[in-house]
Amino acid sequence: MDIADLGFARLDLSRPRRTGMGETIYCPGKTAEQLVAILRAFAEADQAVLGTRCTPEQARAVTEAGLAADYDATGRTLIFGTTPTPTLGRIIVLTGGTADVPVAEEAARTAAFFGAEVTRCYDVGVAGLHRLLGRLDEVRAADVIIAVAGMEGALGSVVSGLVEAPVIAVPTSVGYGAAFEGLAPLLSMLNSCAEGLAVVNIDNGFGAAVMACRILRLANRKTSHADPALP
Repeated sequence: MDIADLGFARLDLSRPRRTGMGETIYCPGKTAEQLVAILRAFAEADQAVLGTRCTPEQARAVTEAGLAADYDATGRTLIFGTTPTPTLGRIIVLTGGTADVPVAEEAARTAAFFGAEVTRCYDVGVAGLHRLLGRLDEVRAADVIIAVAGMEGALGSVVSGLVEAPVIAVPTSVGYGAAFEGLAPLLSMLNSCAEGLAVVNIDNGFGAAVMACRILRLANRKTSHADPALP
């Protein structure tokens, strides 16, 4: 397997061949100089890379080093290199409220980086359910749904009871004291009675998007390998 040894990091250059999905850098804990060195190594290998939880200071250092990267401060994601044409399928990212958007944007940008067509549908939580119902046709048209919510985390359960597609719920650390920084919505989602609902860790928009894209990749592979003679 191809590894680029930078001393402080050993970069996995064979991940796209093994998993079909590009590499991701978790930016916290890395100095600006280390991040720049990592991106340069991936550029030499002609690989695009996604940086998550990237600070504005780290993104500024990348730009000042002469590396062209697309940085989004809301979702704290940095995309470096050419991303694939969106051909995997359709993912829609929902949020309960505007406060959940940073986690949702991490999910949306990650899904786009890995080749999905992404639609955003924000602030459609259960406090005003008509907002979700007004866009239900659009939600049902998606192949995979990511539902991001804090507080009591009810959005994923509601959506999962209304659609055919798999729903991936992301609890966020949004809420007052008894939300326990995301633990309350996490437990609500895990205990949901709605079928077809999977749950990732608190604030893990990245993980939800990766799982959604893997579902789409497998579905595409099954379709492409299907016997045309079968009914």
